[in-house]
Amino acid sequence: MASSPRSIELLAPAKDLVCGMEAIRHGADAVYIGASRFGARSAAGNSVEDIHRLCEYAHLFNARIYVAVNTILKEEELPEAERLALELYQAGADALIVQDMGIPELNLPPIPLHASTQTDNRTLEKVRFLEKVGFTQVVLARELSLNEIRRIAAQTTVRLEAFVHGALCVGYSGQCYLSAALNGRSANRGECAQCCRLPYTMVDATGKTIVKDKHLLSLKDLNRSGQLKALMDAGVSSFKIEGRLKDLAYVKNITAYYRKKLDRILEQDPSYCRASAGHSTYSFEPVPEKSFNRGFTSYYLEGREADVTAFDTPKSIGEPIGSVKEIRGNSLTVSGINRLNNGDGLSFFNERGEWEGFRVNKVEEGRIFPLEMPPLRPKTVLYRTYDQEFEKLLAKPSAERRLSVRMEWRDNPFGFTLVAEDETGARAMISQPFEKEPAHKDQQENIRTQLSKLGNTPFEARELLICCTDNWFVPSSLLAEMRREIVNKLLQVHRIRYVYERVKPVKTVPELRYPEQQLTYLGNVSNTKARTFYRQYGVNRIDPAFELQPEKEVPLMFTKHCLRYSLGWCPTYQKQHSPYKEPLFLLYKQTRLRLQFDCRHCQMLVYLSSPENQKDEKSNSNKR
Repeated sequence: MASSPRSIELLAPAKDLVCGMEAIRHGADAVYIGASRFGARSAAGNSVEDIHRLCEYAHLFNARIYVAVNTILKEEELPEAERLALELYQAGADALIVQDMGIPELNLPPIPLHASTQTDNRTLEKVRFLEKVGFTQVVLARELSLNEIRRIAAQTTVRLEAFVHGALCVGYSGQCYLSAALNGRSANRGECAQCCRLPYTMVDATGKTIVKDKHLLSLKDLNRSGQLKALMDAGVSSFKIEGRLKDLAYVKNITAYYRKKLDRILEQDPSYCRASAGHSTYSFEPVPEKSFNRGFTSYYLEGREADVTAFDTPKSIGEPIGSVKEIRGNSLTVSGINRLNNGDGLSFFNERGEWEGFRVNKVEEGRIFPLEMPPLRPKTVLYRTYDQEFEKLLAKPSAERRLSVRMEWRDNPFGFTLVAEDETGARAMISQPFEKEPAHKDQQENIRTQLSKLGNTPFEARELLICCTDNWFVPSSLLAEMRREIVNKLLQVHRIRYVYERVKPVKTVPELRYPEQQLTYLGNVSNTKARTFYRQYGVNRIDPAFELQPEKEVPLMFTKHCLRYSLGWCPTYQKQHSPYKEPLFLLYKQTRLRLQFDCRHCQMLVYLSSPENQKDEKSNSNKR
């Protein structure tokens, strides 16, 4: 017996209700959004009322709404988190995305729990444990390769979610304490200050400068649109777009781009199917380079990649449009095929290697006239960071999503009957008493015209059958009235038929053991409920979270990004050794970070070098 196709979910971000509804319109199968509190993007909170409205809209298309409640919680916040979980359940949310393992210990309604990427899901043992304690979806670490994902998928049955687009955290998610240590703003509490995007000067142990004022911890943005099929085949079922702080144009453009990509794959491979219903049409052609990006990388998906960094600028570089061909007075020409518009924003790297931008005042016969002439030279590469015409398109209604409906009009002994059934199987029927009389002219065209007017509804008439015993006269007013009534009934049927995934509250699983017996600050345990959770699974030592008790002389970041590798000194891959005396340091104003290279685990560790231990570092370097 052939197995049923595996459903594939496109999961889009939303900072608010408007973004969420547009994500659904532009093709998302699911949307993740922050609640009023406890989301890993503290600036993207939403009321329960707005989440309820978003759920009602999404559920028309069998699309799902996941709410991020994925910060670690202080003891006094547990009662509020418990109340919030119930309110979100009652509002229609389909799942909670969580980091804190105190949440499964709360008195929760039967709502599915998804393990956030903040829970550091990079091993088979961790994913298997999360599955066994009741999580229904696990967000994998961005750093995993296809082979690692395959291995996890082969030995688990939980749905696997993977990021495919957007900004990259340079550190393993949930394991970065740099912002908390330097600014008192914890990434695990949704307040990351993005210290990784700052310019650093790299020096060796003797103080010799290696690289000056570069964004050495800043990465390009993720783009795995070319590896979607490979990810499906490896076992990924949910494809996640990063961006709960991104603007509406980004959500529209990137969601539409991945929707079209996935649809082409699904059309060709019947072993997969779409996770929601309906079809979207667009008034624009999506282009990912036109939305915020720092350049793109697939980030170790197929092994260690040479160029994953954005050392020169943490800002968006947009799309490359060509290079400066000629400068004449207050204008220039560009060698390239891209059409430029009045009001476009262009950028380039100046002679000092700094990212600089200018606005196009007008374009005449291929010549560009900036508002102010920038310091350009021939052959300077230009990038478009703002496409005026493209943004105008996205500022307007740019997509419609409809459910296909089959309608049937027929007569009965007392009047007329209208039946409608959409692609999800929702079906409604209404009958209207009416004194029938033969018409003088054919009624079929008017019946089709009036019943097909579904413009401001979620439905689109794809098939309309007319089955009458005679050519009865049917007034347009009756057709319009019955059309409105059948639409309202269909909407009611959808609300009744929507199938929520409901799960029993997570309970202790006998004999199950957590992969580690001891948890340091890296366990992010910040309340008694989380301590109880881990203890019942065999963890016998539990240190408090860094946010509760900041530790000194511990790694503040673990990252697969390695500056030795980026500079060509990797002893493993490049068979080279650094010509500089280690340890190496990153300097920014008064901040001094020490680097440690863990080749066994192929990662770089970042420590804070405080004034009191700098003497020891200098003494140790002299002994080498």
